[in-house]
Amino acid sequence: MEPCNNLAIALVHYPVYNKHHEVVTSALTNLDQHDIARSSKTFGLDRFYIVTPSDEQRKLAERISGHWQQGWGADYNPDRRQALDIVRVTPTVASATIDFQNHFVKPVKLVVTGAAKRSGSTALATFRKLLQETDQPYLLLLGTGWGLTEECFATADLILEPISGNGIYNHLSVRSAAAIMLDRLTGIEREDT
Repeated sequence: MEPCNNLAIALVHYPVYNKHHEVVTSALTNLDQHDIARSSKTFGLDRFYIVTPSDEQRKLAERISGHWQQGWGADYNPDRRQALDIVRVTPTVASATIDFQNHFVKPVKLVVTGAAKRSGSTALATFRKLLQETDQPYLLLLGTGWGLTEECFATADLILEPISGNGIYNHLSVRSAAAIMLDRLTGIEREDT
């Protein structure tokens, strides 16, 4: 078993809600794939999963990563190549969990979050300590569209508090939320000098 960081992100395109609160499969975006891969690599993650049941969307994700992993794209931007090397494309959350589990003895725990506050959610600072103090593997699910379904929250081992701004507007892109969370969970802690 090769060593692996105990945190991975899964960008979930199904099951998620649309704006009518219907369960749908959302479309992959090139920006989410690139930016979350780059943030994940920057903050030391070994895996970033893109989860979609759509065959065409999985092929597109593989083509996007492939462009930067070999040939002209790899030569043109080796930094992008390193980031996209950690991308894994899977049809379900279960298949992402199984892949990540291959690197650990302890069972992978699912962590979910969303834009809405939920009672009993765990603070990011508390989760950071868990990550630092144990080798327990965690797969952090981030929803696309209008967020993860209630089914995802019901099956989670841990629900994280949402990222909150200082105003009433609350609509971060998933790639921005991922970057903020990764900084708070695995970034270097600095003291004021």
